[in-house]
Amino acid sequence: MSFPTDEDDFDLPSPSGPSVALRNIKDPIHDYIPIHPKLARFIDNKVFQRLRNVKQLGTTSYVWPGATHTRFEHSLGVAYLGRLFVTHLQRSQPELGLTPRDIECVEIAGLCHDLGHGPWSHVWDGMFMPIAKAGSTWTHEQGSEMMFDYMLKKYEIDIPKKDIQFIKALIAGDSTQCSPDEKPFLFDIIANKRNGLDVDKFDYILRDSYMIGEPTSLPHLRMIITSARVCDSQICYNIKDANNIYEICRKRFSLHKMVYNHKSAKAIEYMIVDGLLAAEKHLHITDKVLEPEEYVHLTDNVMPFIQSSKDPELAESQAIFDRIPLRNLYSYVDEKVIDWPMRDVFRRCITAPAIVAAALAHPLRHSALTPGDEEHLEVKDVIVDFSTMHYGMKERNPLDFVKFYSKRSPNEVRQANRGDYSNLMPQYFSEDLLRIYTKNSKWVYLVQLGYRALLEAMPSQVNVDDTSAAALAPVALSTPPESVAPSTPRASLHSRTTSLSNLSFGGGSGTPFANNSFTTVPPNYAPSSPSRAGLKRKKRKREREGEGEEREERG
Repeated sequence: MSFPTDEDDFDLPSPSGPSVALRNIKDPIHDYIPIHPKLARFIDNKVFQRLRNVKQLGTTSYVWPGATHTRFEHSLGVAYLGRLFVTHLQRSQPELGLTPRDIECVEIAGLCHDLGHGPWSHVWDGMFMPIAKAGSTWTHEQGSEMMFDYMLKKYEIDIPKKDIQFIKALIAGDSTQCSPDEKPFLFDIIANKRNGLDVDKFDYILRDSYMIGEPTSLPHLRMIITSARVCDSQICYNIKDANNIYEICRKRFSLHKMVYNHKSAKAIEYMIVDGLLAAEKHLHITDKVLEPEEYVHLTDNVMPFIQSSKDPELAESQAIFDRIPLRNLYSYVDEKVIDWPMRDVFRRCITAPAIVAAALAHPLRHSALTPGDEEHLEVKDVIVDFSTMHYGMKERNPLDFVKFYSKRSPNEVRQANRGDYSNLMPQYFSEDLLRIYTKNSKWVYLVQLGYRALLEAMPSQVNVDDTSAAALAPVALSTPPESVAPSTPRASLHSRTTSLSNLSFGGGSGTPFANNSFTTVPPNYAPSSPSRAGLKRKKRKREREGEGEEREERG
């Protein structure tokens, strides 16, 4: 799949001075990406080449084998689209005074915006670092700034100090970090904090979709870029493209819901985090984030390094990592989609300690234990994961932050009302996905008992004056059955209430505290996997061999 590059719209500006030969990189998304010698200085070095070993989607390739693309090619794509975007503005609005220096700085910012990503991308700074370095405020954006400075110094890339500040500010999407003389609309291109519409998003939606085997054209992306126009010091779009822009935001949400937060990929993320935490005591991996000379070597390859080590202090980490290729993953227990207004209530009530306490106090807990099993469920065995998925601006409609113009009045811009492009909109443009996992498959039923007991108790714990209770309905709750059996649908209650004071434990199932009936498991449930199936076959074989030996002895 290639991005259209019509010469009338996307001619690259000729470099000043004598003509130079451009290097071209073949890309599956944008076809040939031209690389000017000036840009090549930022590519042909260890700092940028490190990104070849940092997967763009972390653990997603364990579910979609084709999703092995890295931050390297994504960064090339962002740089390419950044140049196309500014070049279009330069050609269509010469009064903006865009210079070759502006274009080059935007391109470099796009290229270097992800230099600071750690192993498995967001797994590193979003999951591992907050635990391993509790209290640390380190982010991959800070890492990108550090690695950019290191690149300039290490490889003696000489650019003006003002340009360095400008590039860093473009990466951060913050115009206050550089000279006030810089054109404010340029900060909407690489990291758009105004509405989330930037070339970073354009590239990863195209690239991630393609690599999982479901390519998308990001409807009319070429038209969207060529309709971009600067008014009121910000990038605005033709109103006829409002639905296409909305589709980009919806596609972002869809990728988060269906791909980035896939339940198996998420389980592997937690396994990688635990493996790294077990190794941290010995390797002190987190110290490397502050040392660019060390960080340049820190990539996804930390896993095979740990796995191949003979050091006995890494045995715990190795044991966790070794479960992944055997598909002996942390076990999925339950899940629930949470309305945006209820997210704080659930985060307060559903915690690992609360689940364990409720499970061990549940009257059905003994049905989850095999005779002679004296082990007790512990907090460390339970994972509670909340993933927030949205269209790009949390609960708000991203298009409420975009200004549009019309063909008749290209210099007059305003926000579009819903009726201007569609009335089919969600009430909230964000939701939380709650998932429960256990690190030991033997505890699936018991953990589900505890989690669902908390759900059942939640209505009594929510303040009746809570503003988030305005649309809640009566609740129907149940614990997992002791055996799998068909159930008769319960009668629905059609009345709705504006308060929690009338909540009861009987009624409809489509309510904020209802169980997910599709995830209910029986007491003897054990998740299946290729490795577990093999162990069961070996166990049955040993049992048959033992029975045969007994018959021979009796004979």
